[in-house]
Amino acid sequence: MQASERNVHSLMNLTGKVAIVTGAAGWLGSAMSRALAEAGARLVVTSRDASQAKAFAASLPGVGHLGLAFSQGDTDSIPAFVATVGEHMGAIDILVNNAYGGAPADIDSATADDFDQAYHVGVTGCFLLARDIAQHLRGRGSGGSIINIGSMYGVVASYPEAYAGLDINSPPNYHGLKGGLVHLTRHLAVYWARDNIRVNCISPGPFPKLPAIDKAHPGFIKRLEEKTPLGRMGKPEELKGIVLLLASDAGSYITGQNILVDGGWTAW
Repeated sequence: MQASERNVHSLMNLTGKVAIVTGAAGWLGSAMSRALAEAGARLVVTSRDASQAKAFAASLPGVGHLGLAFSQGDTDSIPAFVATVGEHMGAIDILVNNAYGGAPADIDSATADDFDQAYHVGVTGCFLLARDIAQHLRGRGSGGSIINIGSMYGVVASYPEAYAGLDINSPPNYHGLKGGLVHLTRHLAVYWARDNIRVNCISPGPFPKLPAIDKAHPGFIKRLEEKTPLGRMGKPEELKGIVLLLASDAGSYITGQNILVDGGWTAW
């Protein structure tokens, strides 16, 4: 090893860093939050429910975490939220733009309001929060990492037969907004690279909440497994490595990328 080369433990060590994870208490957000905390970061975790955010923050390994109520759809509250985080934590280094709220609209009955709500939270809110964090990072002059959470459904269409005859759908508003978020990631990355602010996107594949989904929609999981080269659903812990890579110095030369974690789904 060259004298100047850092080892992998050093590259992935987030001690002294502060990370925000929105929608942190959810199925995937909770695993990604634990990954960053396990690597030494102090976390600000959000939920629309203040008590849930505080309880989740208290459950994380390490010390100094903060749970805050925050609704990304209330875009007017974003500047005050960022200021509050800065005041309590001293600085912000990492943002995981994970929160989402949108109606599971059917392709035959989706309304303009369904699209407006989904885009407002999942694209507009993500952009405005990322921009305020980027301005904070620019003011500090230290660079940082912004990670948007997309979806494989922002890259490929779903299989209609996977949903046929079941009381579950593949919402067109979700597909549209996630595709927009993937491309927005690229755009922000090239504009903010001059300030050493990296912007990337993680696009999970099939990570259904088991066994609840299988119980509510018998046969659906089997259909998805048949479409996945690895033949199984993803486990939330399988996102921990990629979020740590992109948040840490181990990913310091990665920006403008959309990384799919999908069991090979998009390789067909």
